[in-house]
Amino acid sequence: MLLAVTLVTACGHQENEQQTTEIMQNEECLICGAPLEYLPQGTMMTCVLCHKQELSKTRCVDGHYICNECHTTGMDSIMAVCLSDTSRNPIEILERLMSMPFCHMHGPEHHVLVGASLLTAYHNAGGDIDLPKALTEMMTRGKQVPGGACGYWGACGATISTGMFLSIVTRNTPLATDSWYLSNQMTASALAQVAEHGGPRCCKRDSYLSVLAAIDFVKENLGVEMEKSEVVCSRSQRNNQCIGARCPFSPERK
Repeated sequence: MLLAVTLVTACGHQENEQQTTEIMQNEECLICGAPLEYLPQGTMMTCVLCHKQELSKTRCVDGHYICNECHTTGMDSIMAVCLSDTSRNPIEILERLMSMPFCHMHGPEHHVLVGASLLTAYHNAGGDIDLPKALTEMMTRGKQVPGGACGYWGACGATISTGMFLSIVTRNTPLATDSWYLSNQMTASALAQVAEHGGPRCCKRDSYLSVLAAIDFVKENLGVEMEKSEVVCSRSQRNNQCIGARCPFSPERK
């Protein structure tokens, strides 16, 4: 067990400051149930499922490593769900996707689910996109954002997913003007919402915040009005790092 120093920042958030490996004592390894550890630097690891070797910073304390591809096995099933969904509410769609067997409490699957939910609702609300092609592109892009990006890159993958969504619907490229601006503003808007509530990360909370930010942004900037519903978290007991009443979706606040 590691010793951490607790600090209170100017904005009132508590932070654990430590110079060595950070161990999440109650986080479950998908193989053995042991806690995960987050390393300060990448090290070569071998996936226990597919045996692929690659650099990573995350494994369980017993040494088990699962690559992003194996962690998200089954995610291709979201295509059928989204293509048959008629809802204009991306929160509803996100809930359905997060309830599927492939989706864990935390993980890089959320980097695809946020954008897929938004694309589906946007299409159903009258947005002009080829949904099958858009979802395929979202899968390709979202899978490139690794787990832990929120901590190691300083940019939550769920917020990046909103930027991908907007980039896809506006057909943005690195050489575009207006769509380049909007796509980056979308990510910035979602990221600001996620950052405001502080850590530790919660892939559910950050996904909800990102989708809600996108609903408002799209209405204001693209004129497509998706539906919005109140979010009350039903998964807090599964999150060993839940921030409780600090979370805007906590049942404790209702």
